[in-house]
This record gives sequence, C-alpha cells and structure tokens, in this order.
Amino acid sequence: MDASEALVKVYLESVGFAQIQYEPDGNVPPDFLADGRVAVEVRRLNQNHDDGTGRGPRGLEEVAIPLWNRVRDYLITLGPAPASGQSWFVFYRFGRPIPLWKTLKQELDAVLIPFMSTADPHPFEVKLSSGVELSVIRATTPKATFFRPAGHVDKQSGGFLISEIASNLKLCITEKELKIASFRTKYPEWWLVLPDHIGYGLDDFDRELFRDQVNITHNFDKVVLLDPRDAGRWFEV
Repeated sequence: MDASEALVKVYLESVGFAQIQYEPDGNVPPDFLADGRVAVEVRRLNQNHDDGTGRGPRGLEEVAIPLWNRVRDYLITLGPAPASGQSWFVFYRFGRPIPLWKTLKQELDAVLIPFMSTADPHPFEVKLSSGVELSVIRATTPKATFFRPAGHVDKQSGGFLISEIASNLKLCITEKELKIASFRTKYPEWWLVLPDHIGYGLDDFDRELFRDQVNITHNFDKVVLLDPRDAGRWFEV
C-alpha cells in the first residue's frame, strides 16, 4: 500500500465504512472494497516541473499553492473599499524561480496601495521587477474588500489553478474508467478518490470557483478530491 492508498484508507474510515479491504481481488481493480459493496479506485492528482537545479522534477503545487494562499490573504488584508465602494479583481501570472515573499509583497504594496486611493481608477496590467504579472479588473458589483483574488496562471503549467485541476482530473477519470470497465459489474458502486496535489482539496473560495467554472461528466458513483495533508478535508466533484 503506497502513501496515497494509505491516505484514502483513512478517508474511508472517516466517512463511516466499517470493513475496508485492500486489493480484495489481487492486483486488479478495485484498490479497496468498502463494506463489501463500494469499490474504490485511487489515483494521485498532480503536475511536475524540472527547474534545472539538479533536484529533479518537483510538483508544481510545492510553489503554486503556498504562493496563491499568500497573495489571496494579502489582498484580503488590504481591507474594504474606500468611499467609492468599488472592488477590483486581481489576477497574477508567475514563473519559476519565484521571488521571496518579502520582495514580492513590497512590489505589490508599491502598486496596489496607491491604486486604492486613486480618484478615478482604471483597469491595468503591470509586470513587476520580480517577473510576476498583474491584471487588475473592476468588479461589476462591490465586494467585502477592495481587492478580490480571482485566480492565477502558472507559466510552467500553462493554465489557471482551477482549469489545471479540471484538465488533469478529466484525464485521470478517463484513464480509470477504462481500467475498471471489465470489472464494473462485480460491485454495485464505484468511487474514484484522488489525493489532490494540485489544489490540495481546495478551500471554500476555490470550491466555489470550481463549481462555477467546471462541468465534468463521469461514470463513477462518486469522485472525491482529497487533501493529501488531511484525510478529513475532501471535496466531492
């Protein structure tokens, strides 16, 4: 049993299954059988990038997710809209290597804080000296804060976080549907559980974006994205 499978076993226990068998039919699907009726397949969801430093491929999430969390929290802490009542969406693009957060925050402060007090603000794009690119677009309705995080592009992955999750998820689902096809009739219910090393199971804000932007059809009874750091955090697609 590998690390992903061990994590999924903890997840299955946490949602109430009493009997969990690993590879009940040997080295063929399913990976688990829960309470004798739910067949569960496991698949790790992630991307990788070799930055040429000699460390070998690293998961894109090792940089992308912590950066997203910091930028999102930073934008929210800048506070509510001034008297104008406006709010603005902020997109950003980045590549590796990324700057230290202290450096990037100083650059963001220099651009965004003066913008908040501009009498007649207009949408703009700017490339910071660190190489991070910002796009600032006015929201059609006021939000709780002046700036709202609206997504990012990872230049190594070539897409937004949500779209990258969606595209990789579709590939994984297709792969697993083909793999279980000849075993499908053996059990009445089939789940696919994916430890999510792209979005880490998504938080409430990202899940809302996912639901708004993504429509994935599949033949599983349930598809679950699981936070690889915490089997208690999961998101049903």
